[in-house]
Amino acid sequence: MPSTTRRTVLTAAAAAGVTAAAAGTAHASAHGHGASGSRPVKEPFGRLADGTPVHRWTVSNGGTTLKVLSYGGVIHSLETADRHGRPANVALGFDNLDDYVAKSPYFGGLIGRYGNRIANGRFTLDGTTHQLPVNDGPNSLHGGDRGFDKRIWDVEPFTRGADTGLILTRTSPDGEAGYPGNLAVRVTYTLTPRGEWRIDYEATTDRATVINLTSHTYFNLAGEGSGSTDGHLLELAAARYTPVGPTLIPTGELAAVARTPFDFRRARTIGAPARTAHEQVGFAKGIDHNYVLDKGLTARPGYALTITHPESGRVMKMYTTEPGMQFYTGNFLDGTLTGTTGRRYRQGDAFCLEAQHFPDSPNQPAFPSTVLRPGETYRSTTLHAFSTR
Repeated sequence: MPSTTRRTVLTAAAAAGVTAAAAGTAHASAHGHGASGSRPVKEPFGRLADGTPVHRWTVSNGGTTLKVLSYGGVIHSLETADRHGRPANVALGFDNLDDYVAKSPYFGGLIGRYGNRIANGRFTLDGTTHQLPVNDGPNSLHGGDRGFDKRIWDVEPFTRGADTGLILTRTSPDGEAGYPGNLAVRVTYTLTPRGEWRIDYEATTDRATVINLTSHTYFNLAGEGSGSTDGHLLELAAARYTPVGPTLIPTGELAAVARTPFDFRRARTIGAPARTAHEQVGFAKGIDHNYVLDKGLTARPGYALTITHPESGRVMKMYTTEPGMQFYTGNFLDGTLTGTTGRRYRQGDAFCLEAQHFPDSPNQPAFPSTVLRPGETYRSTTLHAFSTR
């Protein structure tokens, strides 16, 4: 597929229109009546070993509060209310910068240049083979050992009508982590008064490269540190997924989810499927697979999924322009990491839902292309719409 066919063009106004139509008055009733958010607030969050300061920004709107680090564009916390109006942070993370630097499993990170895995850390583009850092067995994962989630971003706050948010920018230089081209990246985090968190990604390059940006927030809608997410209900609009081999690289097949643990076309709890004896579950120690969204690649965000925590009543719907969704059930959390409230994170205590292009696309010609060329603009949008039942 030519790279130009996968680019999505979406203005902020168009995105707002999609979300308003999709979310409607349910979010207004759950999160207030649409009062505009206050201007984002900046505070220190420590320094890196070389003395570089890191800041935390707090953005609030419509009953939702987002805290973002300039280090890695990390979502440090995401606070939203339950059905009784009681707020809680629903994103996993650390209470200090040192832990993010030393041992974070991508908690809340802004992922790039390439989200997910590339086989053997290698791809060939226009006749030239590029070698990337290998940091996940034989493969390169999430941009290598120092991806975008471990870089300092410039952050600019904004208020735009009733919306408020942050614009994060950086230029990834030619050859960084083995990727070709000077890549100028702009990521916008927006909170709306309807209880929505929107992410708009944009990038340009001066040399042909590959790109697959995503966000790696670990969610627990019961609240950070509250234990297992097994009882969450997931409805995922995907009839197919991409099976993987033992090192979690796609085989190239687009397999039907029917009669497998991967079938979430009707809402079901996420715990039992992630504990079955299916070979694919064994490879990943749970679910850590890319779903082929029924809607495909779209110019405007289309419906992808709904996940619900029945006890609190919290609901998160996701809409995206991307063709894939990586669903990860927190399989490698092993009790060694301590979170923001001092509780240890164990297997299944969170899940990730990463809107993306497919893993290993640079080596899989049948997958949607992730190539970006000079003169093109990479654009992608993902929306998280919070409400209660």
